[in-house]
Amino acid sequence: MPARRLPSWVWVTGLTAGAIVAVAVLGVQADKGAHPTATPARPGASASAGAQPKPTKSEAPAVVPDGSGTGRRVVYSLGQKRVWLVDASDVSRRTFTVWPGTVSPDPGTYTISQRTEATTGSDGVEIEHILYFAAKSGLSIAFSNAVDGSSPPPAQGIRTSGIRTGKADGSALWTFGETGTTVVVVK
Repeated sequence: MPARRLPSWVWVTGLTAGAIVAVAVLGVQADKGAHPTATPARPGASASAGAQPKPTKSEAPAVVPDGSGTGRRVVYSLGQKRVWLVDASDVSRRTFTVWPGTVSPDPGTYTISQRTEATTGSDGVEIEHILYFAAKSGLSIAFSNAVDGSSPPPAQGIRTSGIRTGKADGSALWTFGETGTTVVVVK
């Protein structure tokens, strides 16, 4: 008895379903990370390991780091866990703290390559305003915020690459960060 061939629609359906699953898995991995409540850190304040920053009023706005380039850009300081939205005249229009995942981008200059309005993070939290700008260790690195404004601690033992902002800061970053916008990562 000769072997039976599967109709072409079965192959196309199977390949399409497999591709959708692969994209969904990659999207979930890209959205892992802590969910912050954006608040400026007090100058000179230090947090204990694992502690979540508390809302505070800053006496003076944080200064854009030296060596972060010129012109309109998003500046992300790994050490300060802070983002600046800098306009074309090199004036910081907004700054806020962020909660990075466990995998951080290397210092350098990037551009926002993709924007995704909303999705569900790998931790089950609904997130929005996702701005992808880098990749490292097989993970996509992006800014995002939790839809409900929550900031639960990151899942233990899982590599995450999401850089979470507070809800209002995520909205401001979404408005500022069009595709092609420069992102400068500094130490």
